[in-house]
Amino acid sequence: MRILGVDPGSSATGYGVVQFSGGRLRHIAHGVLRPRKGAALASRLAEIHGGLLEVVAEHGADLAAVERVFVASNPRSALVLGQARGAVLAALAGAGLEVTEFAAREVKKAVVGTGGARKAQVQTMVTRLLALEAEPPTDAADALAVAICQAHGGRLAGLGVGRQRRSLRLATVPNRLSRSPR
Repeated sequence: MRILGVDPGSSATGYGVVQFSGGRLRHIAHGVLRPRKGAALASRLAEIHGGLLEVVAEHGADLAAVERVFVASNPRSALVLGQARGAVLAALAGAGLEVTEFAAREVKKAVVGTGGARKAQVQTMVTRLLALEAEPPTDAADALAVAICQAHGGRLAGLGVGRQRRSLRLATVPNRLSRSPR
C-alpha cells in the first residue's frame, strides 16, 4: 500500500510518500511545496493544490493521511492555515484518495513514542525508521511521520480497535464508587 502523508501549511506544505508492504516501510519520496512569497493567498493555495496533484501523479498513492491543524495563537494565522488545509484536502479528494486525519500528538506518539516529542526527535526517528541517508526538512519529516502513523495504526484506528479495548477494560473493572448494601 502506498501512502501519501501531508503536513499542511500556507508557506510550506510538507509531503512524504511511503510504501507499506508485508509489515515493512520503504521510503518513496518526500519534499516541501513552497508557494511564491508575496503572492496573493488564492495563488498560493492554487500552487499547493496543483503541487499535491503533481506529487500524486508522479508517485501514486493508495490513500492519504493529513495532520490535523492545532489551534494557533493568532486568529489570522489559524484562518490561513485552515484555508491551506482545505486546498490540501480538496486536492487529495479530487485525486480520488481516501483521506485520514491525525492529530499532531497521535503522529508523534506513533513515531517517537511520546505525544510531546520535539520536531528534531520526529526528524531523527523518521530518518531511522525509513533508513534515510540524511534528515529530511522538518515539514517533509512531519509529512513522512503522518504517513508512518497511517501505516502503523491508521488501519486499526479506523476499525475502532482502541475504543473496543477501552470498553472491555472498563467492563472488567469493578465499580469502586458504588456502595454495597448493608
